[in-house]
Amino acid sequence: MSLITGSQAAADDSPPHVETDEVTIVVATRNRPDRLAETAAHHRAPVIVVDNGSDEPIRLPGADVVRLDANLGAAARNIGVERARTPYVAFADDDSYWAPGSLARAAALLNAHPQAALLTAEIRIGAAGRLDPVSAAMAAAPLGTPPGAAGPSVLGFLACAIVVRRDTFLAAGGFQPRLFVYGEEALLAMDLAAAGHQLSYVPSLTVRHFPEPAGRDPRGRRRLEARNRLLTAVLRRPPAVVARAAMAVLCSEPAALGDVLRQLPWAVGSRRRLPTPVEQALTRLAVE
Repeated sequence: MSLITGSQAAADDSPPHVETDEVTIVVATRNRPDRLAETAAHHRAPVIVVDNGSDEPIRLPGADVVRLDANLGAAARNIGVERARTPYVAFADDDSYWAPGSLARAAALLNAHPQAALLTAEIRIGAAGRLDPVSAAMAAAPLGTPPGAAGPSVLGFLACAIVVRRDTFLAAGGFQPRLFVYGEEALLAMDLAAAGHQLSYVPSLTVRHFPEPAGRDPRGRRRLEARNRLLTAVLRRPPAVVARAAMAVLCSEPAALGDVLRQLPWAVGSRRRLPTPVEQALTRLAVE
């Protein structure tokens, strides 16, 4: 994979109102320069943009742009994290940004909670700031809050709303390239928890998200989500969970089964069971 890298503007073009020198924002994007320009104006930390093989090279003054010659999906974020030189990395999509004060607050929390590998923020959608249902579910705290943790425990998240410890993220392998996009977060959450790290929901951190109403390809997204749910189960979950996941895919997105079969030798070869407490927590979430 060849890369074209480099800062695209002089220092006086850097983003205004930088909140902290401990966080880098990593944004993976493809073919949406206008959306990226809109949200980038709100970023309050140094920015690394990973251009996922856009048809025309992305240019963003003040950002360090890494251009890939192919679309790596979610794994493009890994390249941005590798390039970062701060202890913490916040992810954003080209249609999202962190609300003022959130990045500095996240850095302070990670400094104060050394067991925390990942903090996930409250997500507010659109101009009206509607609470994302994912955030509402996290706020219910079904897994409770461990003593001394930064917030309620989670075993899932949306990538555009997390701040991670750079070294811990890389040690866990980052986002799995074979999952590409949609649902790629679940495997990383499991692996971080399996390694003994805390993952916490912190509603005092806020992300503003402005997704397109229908998305780019709703039908393709559903198929990829179904494939990734089943592959993730094969990679980490007990046989009974794998069987239920396969039946769910067969009923909802049968075409995804063929996609899974093509990846099955790799998934079985990479299979690793989770520690009992992590598996029990996932089971509890499934019945909530």
